[in-house]
Amino acid sequence: MPADFSISTLTIRLPDDKHERLTALARSNSISVNRLMDELATVARPHYVARVRFETRAARGDPQRALDLLDKLDRTE
Repeated sequence: MPADFSISTLTIRLPDDKHERLTALARSNSISVNRLMDELATVARPHYVARVRFETRAARGDPQRALDLLDKLDRTE
């Protein structure tokens, strides 16, 4: 691991049934629940960035540019 690499611990509370479904999903992909959560976070981040960009463009009063960004997002999914 690179010298500047660090790992944080995150504790989340989930209903038992949701935890069981996530565990089954991880198992079906032959990965740990920790790895599954890491992958989900990796997917969620670009969606957040896209939303922030959209909201920034919308606040500037350029609705067409915001719609263009949404179209671009649709094409990447």
